Amino acid sequence: MTIDIWSDVACPYCYIGKRHLEAALARFPQTEIVQINWRSFELDPQAPAKSPGDLYDVLSRKYRMSRAQAQEMTQSVENMGRAAGINFAFEQAVPVNTLAAHRLIHLAAEQNLQDVAKEHLLKAYFTEGKDLSDLDTLVSIGVAIGLEAALVESTLQSEAFVESVRADEEMAHQLGVQGVPFFVFDQKYALRGAQPVDAFVQTLEAVWEKKQAEVTANGEACDVDGCD
Repeated sequence: MTIDIWSDVACPYCYIGKRHLEAALARFPQTEIVQINWRSFELDPQAPAKSPGDLYDVLSRKYRMSRAQAQEMTQSVENMGRAAGINFAFEQAVPVNTLAAHRLIHLAAEQNLQDVAKEHLLKAYFTEGKDLSDLDTLVSIGVAIGLEAALVESTLQSEAFVESVRADEEMAHQLGVQGVPFFVFDQKYALRGAQPVDAFVQTLEAVWEKKQAEVTANGEACDVDGCD
């Protein structure tokens, strides 16, 4: 079973959705047959390498609200994150363009390190206040997950994986994805947003049952009158 997940490392609901899916997989007996593919989705592709001010300033400008209103808006997200085991530190978050982070995830995928890369980048952005537009920071994260520093540095100093990011985003466009996280199971069934854990469990079980039914329906067999 494949699960393709479109998300951005600057999306708090993507972090929560990841945690909810992980909790659901812990309750799914066939978890060993699940393959997760992280797909790139930039919430703001035109964002500067680093936006002026902090996250609350960015939210204030984007939604035309006061800083106090922006802080209040994130409170419910903090509560939801806490319930999922995430201690969001929005006051420390450094708003950046996330293209480089997505490229690092694609590089990590070549060495089966995609999921751990996603986890480290989400944690770095939302709980550690790290600047994901900074090359040294991204190299440090790459080394922490098992990549060679020189490889990460040379990759991010080139245009490598830019086309891979764009291909993911074009796929999302064709699917009509307008918000993330967006989960597609076996290229057929979709869930949008940080769904509750039970919703993920129910979807996993339903997709598994359909796979089993397909195997039963499509399998050749012999009976007392002969073979198909």
